[in-house]
Amino acid sequence: MSRPALSAERRSALRRMGGMALMLQAPTQLLAGPGLATIVAVRIWPAQDYTRITIESDKPLVARHSLVSGPDRLVIDVDDLDLSPGLRELLGKVRSDDPFIEGLRVGQNQPRVVRIVLDLKQAVAPQVFTLQPVAAYKHRLVLDLYPVQERDPLLVLIREKEAAEKAAAQSVQDALGELIAKLDKPESTSPTRTSPPAQPAQPASAPGRLPAASAPPVLAQPPAPLPPPAMTKQQLDRLIVIALDPGHGGEDPGAVGPSGLKEKDVVLAIGLKLRARLDKQPNIRVMMTRDADFFVPLHERVRKARRVQADLFVSLHADAFFTPQARGASVFALSDGAASSAAARWMADKENAADLIGGVNTKVKDASVLRTLLDLSTTAQIKDSLKLGGEVLGQISRVGKLHKPRVEQAGFAVLKAPDIPSILVETAFISNPEEEAKLSSEAYQAQLVEAIATGISRYFAKNPPLARNRSLT
Repeated sequence: MSRPALSAERRSALRRMGGMALMLQAPTQLLAGPGLATIVAVRIWPAQDYTRITIESDKPLVARHSLVSGPDRLVIDVDDLDLSPGLRELLGKVRSDDPFIEGLRVGQNQPRVVRIVLDLKQAVAPQVFTLQPVAAYKHRLVLDLYPVQERDPLLVLIREKEAAEKAAAQSVQDALGELIAKLDKPESTSPTRTSPPAQPAQPASAPGRLPAASAPPVLAQPPAPLPPPAMTKQQLDRLIVIALDPGHGGEDPGAVGPSGLKEKDVVLAIGLKLRARLDKQPNIRVMMTRDADFFVPLHERVRKARRVQADLFVSLHADAFFTPQARGASVFALSDGAASSAAARWMADKENAADLIGGVNTKVKDASVLRTLLDLSTTAQIKDSLKLGGEVLGQISRVGKLHKPRVEQAGFAVLKAPDIPSILVETAFISNPEEEAKLSSEAYQAQLVEAIATGISRYFAKNPPLARNRSLT
């Protein structure tokens, strides 16, 4: 049976209803106006090294920035953008402990232009750049706030060591003072009498003379603590500096486990525990390439280690594989040619792509120089790295299963410091549900830390570090 023909009036009503439905389902970018970008997410990553602000959008953004003094401010104008709730979320993401940002304001400067004003705690050297879509990210506008004067990382380590020695000396002085006070304190007698004892008669005072006041008891005082002497050149030469490198961070989460555990978080936790364990030794200080959740480019990790003239470089990871069955810890050293296995080559390629996800400003003037630096690896460095890797792998084998029974080699960019023995430790496969659970365990993290620390100690026992030409200034 055929349906009756629709009347002209009914067809017109259906068209109107369809148009209304399309309006209700219209995407945000249409409601925002033709050609305008839509904000997908905003993020702020504060750190002592630098603070990063990321504005993610569905279309590329064009921004101009300028610095204003009295007080210090950074002004950024972003084109083809309307003020939106997503952009206003930046206001609530500024932390009070941010080293660079005091406050943040966002406003519609003019039609299709949004102005962001950052009130600064100190003068900054800003870098503003854009990133193309990669992995789970769409277009990103990145604002990096660097200090005008970069901290000397070696001097920071020396000051930390001197402060730790001073605190230890002070605790000894405090304990000694308590002991002296106890020895000098008169023994108390039990109050058995109900009336106070009779006081001896005082001699009469001479006319015009006040009675002499009894002198207070003199208590022995503990000796004043002496500040530790400044570190000498000889002491500095004997100081062992270890660079710890928790992988990924900030915009780059690394691998993610089945339950959502992020590689960047677990390796940072292990790194902080390992630093505390190693710093307990009086002749060792640890420099971490990152000690919080922020991104560090691969070449910058190498540069940080070289600036402190590190004696070792240990990069910490917890990677994923195609299948959840992959398991076991691994240790890698640099290869001067082909990788030792297809899996090692795949792992290196994956780690070397971290800069694309984390976001590197390719317009930095010295980027080409830094890339050249990564090609200066030496045969001696690789030989020492294999020794270090063997000691660490041997200790990790006591903790759990190994993925490979030997140190593997591949072209990891982060291991290419030419004068520093460098290894990369894959603590476990975070893609394996059982190993993900172990990685989130405090007990397992403690076992890993002890294994890596023992391996490092065994390496130095057989390979004492050479004196370096370090500066105390």
